[in-house]
Amino acid sequence: MLAMKPACERCRSDLPASTPGAMICSFECTFCAACSTAMDGRCPNCGGDLQARPTRSAELLTRFPASSG
Repeated sequence: MLAMKPACERCRSDLPASTPGAMICSFECTFCAACSTAMDGRCPNCGGDLQARPTRSAELLTRFPASSG
């Protein structure tokens, strides 16, 4: 299960698990779309591709909450 980190690791903008706009690499490093674009779609930690993170529905967030950090 994805960790669903709550904020961009670069600019700290909010990235709620139930809304689109977050980008992740295969190690679940998490960035907002603007930062991903600024980094040419590459994770600065591992060099991997950043891809759109899927959303998690509100009902599943109740059972499986997003990460707090």
